[in-house]
Amino acid sequence: MTENQTETTQQPAPQGMGIRERVFKLLGSWKLRFGAVGVLIIIVGVIAFFWAHMVAGLGMRVWSNSSGATPIECMMRDTNGDEYVSCSAILNGQVVPLECGASIFNIGCRINYGAAAPGIRNRDL
Repeated sequence: MTENQTETTQQPAPQGMGIRERVFKLLGSWKLRFGAVGVLIIIVGVIAFFWAHMVAGLGMRVWSNSSGATPIECMMRDTNGDEYVSCSAILNGQVVPLECGASIFNIGCRINYGAAAPGIRNRDL
């Protein structure tokens, strides 16, 4: 060889990680695990908050289908702790107040007339 020429050696090009190694590295990342746990906590919290509303809405739709009423809406939470959520439906052109079960073991509704129920108020004698 002459002085002006340099010897080059053929080395294999550095190869990056394979797909399998990249996936394992990503799954082993603490950032991904922390994010997944955070998302899971948020999902469980949202379901726990809306659970009574979802179950009461299911009961209201079942009651409405069997009675021929049109369901309106249910409240978000059981406010007095009796395992029933206040709902309403339209039956024969009138709004009917309902109390629908907030437990998956008590799907269904009962009519809640309260003080407006006929014959319930004390009559003056």
